Amino acid sequence: METKKYKQGTFIPKNKEKYIGKINPTYRSSWELRAFIWADNSPSILSWSSENVPIPYLNPIKKKICIYFPDLYLKIQDKTSKINQYVIEIKPSKETRKPIDGPKKKSSTLLYEKYTYIINVSKWLEAEKYCKTKGWVFKILTEKELGIITS
Repeated sequence: METKKYKQGTFIPKNKEKYIGKINPTYRSSWELRAFIWADNSPSILSWSSENVPIPYLNPIKKKICIYFPDLYLKIQDKTSKINQYVIEIKPSKETRKPIDGPKKKSSTLLYEKYTYIINVSKWLEAEKYCKTKGWVFKILTEKELGIITS
């Protein structure tokens, strides 16, 4: 069986003073790499990090507390000079919706997709609560927000 290969690697920020993570960030997809490049180069981004905000959540499958590390933290100055902070998760839009069964979908695949979706929703609800307590905004970015065309 052939497995999908995703673009992964270490990103070396050019604007090192803006990156507030402990080590150079690891991107796990070309979409994350695109977001890293944007964060590094955008003049409105004051600081950023990757997988640097630990958020505890109850894993509903394992029934235990786990730690979720969203993809990005961004501190942004808008056009009115207001500073906003965001915690960002980058996901394909199909992973942000409840999985549906199809005639060609294996039951094991559907079960995996359902478990993943349930766990992700738990993570995202806790991320929203966490961010709200800090005055931050939690956002999920998909290919639509990233301007990526998929076939």
